[in-house]
Amino acid sequence: MSAFDLLGAWPAPPPAAGVVGPRQTAAGPADEVRPWASVTKPVFAYAVLRLAEAGHVDLDEPCGPPGATVRHLLAHASGLGPDTREPLCAPETRRIYSNAGYEVLGEFLAERTGQDVENIIADLVLSPLGMTRTRLIGSPAHGLRGPLTDLLRFAAELLEPRLVAVETLRSARSVAFPGLSGVLPGFGRQEPNDWGLGFEIRDAKTPHWTAPANSPETFGHFGRSGSFFWIDPVARIGCAVLAGTEFGPWAVEAWPRFSAAVLDEFGSHS
Repeated sequence: MSAFDLLGAWPAPPPAAGVVGPRQTAAGPADEVRPWASVTKPVFAYAVLRLAEAGHVDLDEPCGPPGATVRHLLAHASGLGPDTREPLCAPETRRIYSNAGYEVLGEFLAERTGQDVENIIADLVLSPLGMTRTRLIGSPAHGLRGPLTDLLRFAAELLEPRLVAVETLRSARSVAFPGLSGVLPGFGRQEPNDWGLGFEIRDAKTPHWTAPANSPETFGHFGRSGSFFWIDPVARIGCAVLAGTEFGPWAVEAWPRFSAAVLDEFGSHS
């Protein structure tokens, strides 16, 4: 049985899912435009990394609440609340997953570059990767809409980066501000709740939306719209899904099971 056979038990509409790596494949309505929700964040973060490499922004320059930097905002360590611009704590004391932090950063970069955030993301990530049917509508925290085929292009970039230096991506997918505890939305409190710059890092988190068999180095993101992608550098594959159904208890069970089957079928040991 293929890993993709598991998708038949998921809620309607039919999910779109795919794998990138040595063996690339996709199933379901891969060309259908769907909301990515918070999977927007790592795409925006990738644009920020490109701006930093070009010298247009310093990851450690002040941004956001007092004491916070661009790096703090990307790593959900600025102290801002989930959807409020009032700080709930000092920077670098708790990991608080923050949409507001990404929106603050978007406004900061728009002022710095003279471009709106939609064009920043399009010019630095979407267009160079050929993600021609994906666009940002609204917030850089959750506003992207596009097909699975485009999300797989982004996943392939994260396996073998062309737009940023290998060292830049390695730093971004490593833990920023180690040791911070916090809540992983949908999966409860994690100690520590490790994140990189725009990417959530699996480490030893439990419960988690990837599979127990995913390596601790696995990084990615998921969204409320039933979207997710992960990259496992050890297995040397990436997986992406646009379920078209809002995240809920069904996903807590289905996503790890699907991820385990993908690893078993497509991982480097296969």
